Amino acid sequence: MSIFSRIKDAVFGHKTVATTPAPEPVPAGGEIAQSQPAPTLEQPQTVDVEQVLTSIAASKGNPDLNYRTSIVDLLKLLDIDSDLANREELATELGYTGVKDGSAEMNIWLHKEVMRQLAANGGTVPASMLD
Repeated sequence: MSIFSRIKDAVFGHKTVATTPAPEPVPAGGEIAQSQPAPTLEQPQTVDVEQVLTSIAASKGNPDLNYRTSIVDLLKLLDIDSDLANREELATELGYTGVKDGSAEMNIWLHKEVMRQLAANGGTVPASMLD
């Protein structure tokens, strides 16, 4: 399993996941016909990434981790090995084109790209964690 898949599973699969149902589509006529039963399709959910991470931190006794900006601390919070080999693998998965040496530049890019990818996969991520 890829490193990003493990991150996504840890965030989206968290037991106290904060979700909001996606809005239901309105038919072209503006209202649903009363005589037809509504289909029982499962609506996609949007995950509040910051709330989930805060919940995970709280469940661990609020460890002194800067997971909002640090990829190393984010991985630690999610119980994923944060060693350089894993970060290099994650950088390759996400398309990092710089030198994969664990530099601050690489780590900052990784954190922002992980947040962008979580948002692209149905997560709600605050702007402060994206830029």
